[in-house]
Amino acid sequence: MSDNPIITQCCRWLESEEPAPTLAELARRVDLSSWQLHRAFSRATGLTPKAYANAQRGQSLRAALQADQSSSVSDAAYLSGYEASSSFYKHASTMLGMQPKAFRQGGASQTIHFAVAECSLGSLVVASTARGVCCVLLGDDAQALVDDLQQRFAAAELVGADAQYEQTVARVIALIERPALGLALPLDIQGTAFQQRVWQALQGIPAGQTISYSALAQRLGKPQAARAVASAVAANPIAVVVPCHRVVRNDGSISGYRWGVERKRALLLREAQQAQQAKTA
Repeated sequence: MSDNPIITQCCRWLESEEPAPTLAELARRVDLSSWQLHRAFSRATGLTPKAYANAQRGQSLRAALQADQSSSVSDAAYLSGYEASSSFYKHASTMLGMQPKAFRQGGASQTIHFAVAECSLGSLVVASTARGVCCVLLGDDAQALVDDLQQRFAAAELVGADAQYEQTVARVIALIERPALGLALPLDIQGTAFQQRVWQALQGIPAGQTISYSALAQRLGKPQAARAVASAVAANPIAVVVPCHRVVRNDGSISGYRWGVERKRALLLREAQQAQQAKTA
């Protein structure tokens, strides 16, 4: 939370009121212009007031849906701060990445296509919802990766051995082998607003380059949030496509990697070599 009492108060209003007050209303309450408050709020929190309100509402909604399985989805809506069901259903799917009932049931009624493959980094699982690629998992044991996917989407319908989906997997493998190619596929990255900001920033780091956790925090306008940035990097569910491997320690040394330090080292070496080859070509 910000040390600025004005921003702290605005956060409290955004967390507790339904509907969330607009930027203009907040500015009126604290006797600032809209642009002054917008700038101060974004600098202090890393989010706009609207994005902050959506993030808080999303966290409350997830907690309410998971807290009491015997209550109705409508009850969860009221517990998370929605006074009107129409407003709840208008925003819930966007915040959760699926319908509220499906979220409560671990992805029930959601179809996820996936495939298992092998690449130079070992075993690979690629999975997609109707919105886009939601998981790219790397490891030594293909079955363990499938088990991981099943735990993430416990009640979803997982569809494998789809010949058409193999084309998506082939494009992910091509990205792993030739990172500079990029991946022109839609993504379905499900996380908090802050995590999504971090993951979006990661996608802006070119192949062959790295960034430290503290520098990434500064790029996001949150220089004191290096630890929070590191946690978001570690939570990334889409390996390589969202290149969390390009984040290193301040001294340039390689830090931990969810899918193994040796894979991270191999990815960085490959990208550096290919970037050098492109320069001399």
